[in-house]
Amino acid sequence: MNDLKHLEKIAKQTKDVYERQGSRFDSERSKQLIERRWLERFAEMLPNGATVLDAGCGSGEPIAQFLIGSGYRIVGIDYSTTMIALARSRFPEQEWHVGYMQDLDLIEAVDGIIGWHSFFHLRQTEQRAVLARFAAHLKPGGPLLLTVGPQRGEVIGCVGGEDVYHASLDPEEYRDVLANLKIDIVDFVFSDVECGHANVLLARKQ
Repeated sequence: MNDLKHLEKIAKQTKDVYERQGSRFDSERSKQLIERRWLERFAEMLPNGATVLDAGCGSGEPIAQFLIGSGYRIVGIDYSTTMIALARSRFPEQEWHVGYMQDLDLIEAVDGIIGWHSFFHLRQTEQRAVLARFAAHLKPGGPLLLTVGPQRGEVIGCVGGEDVYHASLDPEEYRDVLANLKIDIVDFVFSDVECGHANVLLARKQ
């Protein structure tokens, strides 16, 4: 069992790890788009020319790249200046912001929100708060696509040889929180073997 103080320390340093290791993470991050099936399902729920919030967008590849190629406008947010610089250099016509999901405050609502391999870096209390912010920024009928954990807990991962923080709520709590926000779960798949064993949650705002 991980020591709580150690987990707190790792949670606080995760942003700095992505600052230091951003370029390495980007170079090692698979661009094979094993996420395609989920991205296509997400895109099917969007109107033509939709604006998508990519929360924890990283370098913009391959997630934002796929959506841009499909004709959608991206508003990307990431707390790593290193990652945002990469995204801006690759897709300068899109909108990129350095910032925290916890502070999300866009002028306009968006048609869809995705938090792929990023949302799970938030503490459990932060996840609950951010889901409320997502709901407030998502237009009715808009899809929400997240990767989460298989069960409630906190674990340590690795980026560039350094520790990073991961957390998850219990699956039933995700259902309850989203239901209270008037967001219906469309599909919730655990350890998807076709997607690198990701735990994927696809939902839609009422």
